[in-house]
Order: sequence, then C-alpha cells, then structure tokens
Amino acid sequence: MKDSNAGNFQIKIPSSKIEVLAEADVVVCGGGCSGVAAAIAAARHGASVILIERWPTVGGMATNALVNGWHRSDRENVVINGLVEESAQRAEKEGWIVKDSQYPHAHETHWFDPEGMRIVWHRMLKESGVRTFCHVAVGEPVIEDGKIKAVLVDTKRGRRAILGKYFVDSTGDGDLAAKAGVPFSYGRESDGLVQGMTLIFSLEGIDGSVKEKRLAAEPGVMEMMRELRGKGEFPQFNDANCGHYLRNAENGTLWNMLPVAGNPLDEEELTSLTAEAREKLVSYLSLWRKKVPGYAKATIRETGFALGVRESRRITGLKTLDHNMILDAVKHKDAIGHGVWMIDIHDPKGTGYTTYSDRGKRNMLETGTSYHIPLGMCLNKQISNLAVAGRCASSTHEAHSSVRVQTHCMVMGQGVGTAAAICLRDGKSLTQVDIMELQKTLKKDGVYLEDVP
Repeated sequence: MKDSNAGNFQIKIPSSKIEVLAEADVVVCGGGCSGVAAAIAAARHGASVILIERWPTVGGMATNALVNGWHRSDRENVVINGLVEESAQRAEKEGWIVKDSQYPHAHETHWFDPEGMRIVWHRMLKESGVRTFCHVAVGEPVIEDGKIKAVLVDTKRGRRAILGKYFVDSTGDGDLAAKAGVPFSYGRESDGLVQGMTLIFSLEGIDGSVKEKRLAAEPGVMEMMRELRGKGEFPQFNDANCGHYLRNAENGTLWNMLPVAGNPLDEEELTSLTAEAREKLVSYLSLWRKKVPGYAKATIRETGFALGVRESRRITGLKTLDHNMILDAVKHKDAIGHGVWMIDIHDPKGTGYTTYSDRGKRNMLETGTSYHIPLGMCLNKQISNLAVAGRCASSTHEAHSSVRVQTHCMVMGQGVGTAAAICLRDGKSLTQVDIMELQKTLKKDGVYLEDVP
C-alpha cells in the first residue's frame, strides 16, 4: 500500500560540496541504443565523451529487455544505415544477427542475439574512446544561466558530479530533461495512459519432433485461451503473436506476447508489474504443458531483465512529430535521418491488442516511402546545451508509436551526437548548429538522408 501522505512532507538536506567524478565535452545520460549511438558519434568527431548507464551493461531495451528486432526498410529498400548498419555488420561477423526471411521487403529487417549486441556496442564504445560508467543512475542536474553544468550521480562512494559542456538525455523516460525543467507530455489525450509494456521471454524443453501435431492443435489451444481469458480465468495475451509463436517457436525463441500496463515512472508500480508479468508466464506455461503437443517438458529459459517499456515522458521540443507527418511521409529541412515504422500502439489498458493487427486501416506508410526524423524534435527552448534522443523525443502519442523503435532511436542518437561535436568545435549552442553541415557529415558517416526540402 502506498503512503498517500509521502508527497506532503519534505526534508532538508544540508548544502555541501560535491566531489567531481569525471568531466567531458559531451555527457550522454542513458546507455540504450540511442545513447550508444550518440556517444560513439560525438567521440568519433573529436569530443571527449562520458556515457552514464543505470544497468550493468549498455543496450537498454535491446539487450536488457530482450527486444531483438530491427526495422530498417521501406519495404523496398533499406533506408536506415549509419551506426545501425555498422552494428549489424559487426554482429553478423560473429553470427549474432540474421536477416528477416522477407528482407528487404518488410519493415522488420533483422533479428539479433541480445547478448551479442551488448558486446558489439561495448566494443564500439571502447574503440571510440568513450568513458562508460554503468551501475550509475542519472540524478539531479546542476543548472547555471540556462545551461546544464553537471549532473549529480549517487555512487557506492557517495554523491558525485559529472561535468560537461553538452548533455544528451537518452534515458528513455526523459529523466534529465524533466529534472531540468523542460516541459513534457505523458500518455494519450483521452485518458493520459501510455502504451502497454511487454515482458519478453524464451523457453526450453520444447520437443520439435512433434511440430505437425502442434500446428494442428494450435487453433484449438488459442480458442481455449480466448475463452478462459473472457471468463477472467486466464491472463491477457497478444493474440496474433501468441498464435505465431505456438506454431513456430523453437527452444530459445524470444516470445513477444505478454502484456502489462501501468505507469513506468512509478518504481513501486513498475516492480509490481514486472512480478505480475512473470506470474502470467507461469500461467501460460501451465496450460501449454497440458494442451500443446511437445510442450509437456517445456520450462522458462529466460525472461527480460526488465519490462519492455514503450512510452513515458515525451519532451516538448522545437518541433513535434505527429501521425500525419509519418503517414504522409513528410520531409523536413532539419532532417537527420529517415523513419519507416507504422503507427503501432499497444493497448494502454494491457489487453495485448496492438494497432499492428489493424490491417486495412490507415496506420502504415505506403510501400517505398519513409518520413524524415527532424532534429527539432530532439531540441528544446529551455536548456541550450541539452538534446534528447530516443523515445523521450518530442512527438504525439500516435507518432511516438512509430518513432520509438530502436533503429529510429539510433538515428536520433547519431544525429544529436554529431551535432554536439560540431557545436563544440564552433562554440555554439545546439539550436545554432549548421544544419547543412550536420547533414553533410551524417551522409559522410553512412546515414541515408534523401529528399531534404
């Protein structure tokens, strides 16, 4: 039970001098895929860079939550390259990534081994000279004259400060930007709820020798699950994905079908939701062992270290991406790359329903088209040396459901990291970056960037 009075009390903390832990030109807060891209890009263009990550390894949702699919194609050609392509090439050499069977004629282009990808990214960070601090969460910013001077972090040795000239918030939740006073939106307009979350998991002990029997039984099992769910006797699940996995999953396949919903900014609630998700998995498996051929000895092999969070804060930027910009494949003068994914909203009430299943409705770009991801959605009016990258960038609830996917977040990361290095060299604020030079640099670095107005 929550303490309803907790927010009504305050304590005084005596003022004190904080020891400086480290200092760099660019401080990237959050080591998910967008933060990795931002840090590498800035470092390769001459900036000294520090990357702060709260979890034991980098990669965020891609590695720690086991979300292992990439979306790079407009269904005719791959249009997201740059550091995404380099990461894929490095992973391919080690056997840690495979192309989708429909490549390149589907948005989904690659499926990777999360363990391998975290190794790839740690290598790239080290080679680029980035100082990486894992096990450290982003604390309060120190702000002077409209700029962030430092970010405070709590370490095992006490509170410390990390100083920087430019800061990138790639926390996913917009933690640094919100603490610095940048306005933000949260949830959909109708009720303020954010997209549902998913626990990714894998199984072992599946007997592949009876797959034909499993295929024959799948429709009946799905109908039974739906009937029990309707009576409140079985957990919610993503129907389309569940059926696919029951037909095709092998030992080690990463299942994306287990939904929960709530507030990812409330740590106590998030803890409860994570435990709830694992209880749901136990319920799934109990039924499957009895009803699905080949599953009698199936066991849980792995679950995500964390829930796959899709949406929380969306900062108010210089430009806000909306669903028409996506579906109409709108191009922007300040483009830093392309996006291809559809309007893919996972039910904020946790039913497992997603607009991905709404075939025939206007939720997908036309084949062969892509939209621009503008730099303006990553910048703000309040803090001149702060950019955001990733799912906390400025967008509507609907547009966010497209631009939140990992490859698009990496486009933002590479864009703002490169912008920070250019501004460092020129002595400018991030909003003053020479956009034509930035675009020229990104293209030179392998970013696909076409049709700029």
